[in-house]
Amino acid sequence: MIHDAARSLDSGDMTILRMDNVLLVVDDLEAAIAFFVELGLELEGEATVEGRSVDRVVGLDGVRSDIAMMRTPDGHGRIELDKFHTPPATSAEPNAPVNTLGIRRIMFAVDDIEDVLARLQAHGAELIGEVVQYEDKYRLCYVRGPEGIMVALAEQLS
Repeated sequence: MIHDAARSLDSGDMTILRMDNVLLVVDDLEAAIAFFVELGLELEGEATVEGRSVDRVVGLDGVRSDIAMMRTPDGHGRIELDKFHTPPATSAEPNAPVNTLGIRRIMFAVDDIEDVLARLQAHGAELIGEVVQYEDKYRLCYVRGPEGIMVALAEQLS
């Protein structure tokens, strides 16, 4: 069934050019920036956004937020961090388990999982389970960063 759906997408009806970015709403923008910089992303820019066009796009009234765009080292992936001042962000369970509905984690390929994990833990990140080796191909782990942000790290072995 999934294979059939993928086949139908190859029929020339595809309109997506790329995935541009993933939005993470945070309360402590500086801590989130520091976490992702330590992970190896580059701060591409920061801005405050507000006004009627912002309200219309996001479907809220009176939006004023600070955003930071983080870029992966290869230049292809981006994470947008967003700190809402008005209206204030609503709260969800910050430490929801990985099987909670919705976007749960973002995975990053790293060259030394132990080094990256240690550097993130110095910024308050917590290892969720264990660092596990999958066959002879990968070492993997899940890490919870500021405000419950979950990332997975994958070190390719072969």
